[in-house]
Amino acid sequence: MLCTLKRKEFIKTLIGGGAMASLQPFYNWTKELTEEDSKLPVLFIGHGSPMNGIEDNEFSRTWAKFGKEIPKPKAVLVISAHWLTNGTHVTAMENPQTIHDFGGFPQALFEVQYPAKGSPELAQATSDLITSTTVGLDHDWGLDHGTWTVVRHMYPNADIPVLQLSIDYNKPAQYHYDLAKQLASLRKKGVLIIGSGNMVHNLRMVAWDKLQEPEFGYDWAIEMNTLFKDKIGNNDFKALIDYEKLGSAAKLAIPTPDHYYPLLYNIALRESSDDVNFFNDKPVGGSLTMTSVKIG
Repeated sequence: MLCTLKRKEFIKTLIGGGAMASLQPFYNWTKELTEEDSKLPVLFIGHGSPMNGIEDNEFSRTWAKFGKEIPKPKAVLVISAHWLTNGTHVTAMENPQTIHDFGGFPQALFEVQYPAKGSPELAQATSDLITSTTVGLDHDWGLDHGTWTVVRHMYPNADIPVLQLSIDYNKPAQYHYDLAKQLASLRKKGVLIIGSGNMVHNLRMVAWDKLQEPEFGYDWAIEMNTLFKDKIGNNDFKALIDYEKLGSAAKLAIPTPDHYYPLLYNIALRESSDDVNFFNDKPVGGSLTMTSVKIG
């Protein structure tokens, strides 16, 4: 007993009372993140146009519905197509800024602020979970439109901490799939994980004159969207990781992988007991699909 007490005094002296105090919020957070009997689902959301962030339409109404139906999370962690980095980073500030990372839209969109808190404690816990690489704690980014345009419909009161995990754009698809698997325990600790992108995303080929034409999609876009759903439904994740081998239509659907990679974070977290449901399953402007996935 005496040795134990001396050891505790030594450790306290070694690290200092101030350091212990600074670690206390992290301990409090991780204590709160106890495993629960049920786990939260994982979402991949086709976010589409930034205007969906302020419009009341079939897509945004579905997001709002999920916000009411899914048990209220303790935090939301988003992998957005719009935060591409060297290395992997997680937002770690107390008050993330609302980023208006677009141009040419109405002023009303630029005036939107989504004042959700961040969570330095969850950022640290997330960094610790990922052992395949060093995860940097970021204090400069915030919530880009891949995040806030969706989450503000789900949680309009901005009363849930929201963090982003970046996409290391120097890494291949397999890297992202493997990294995502390391986040699995967060599902049972009240963290809602969302991948935000688009399965089919080719802005250069958008038929701007057909944006208002319901469900207009090029043949190749519909072909790939159907194939992606089939692969997801049949757990053929290897084919989705090796998407470049899926033929010429895949090259049109995914000219660059930024909006596709968030899907890999979604499917990597599927467990054998998880159901898979598709929603907002519609093409827009010919070369985009809003098709989204709920796992669990």
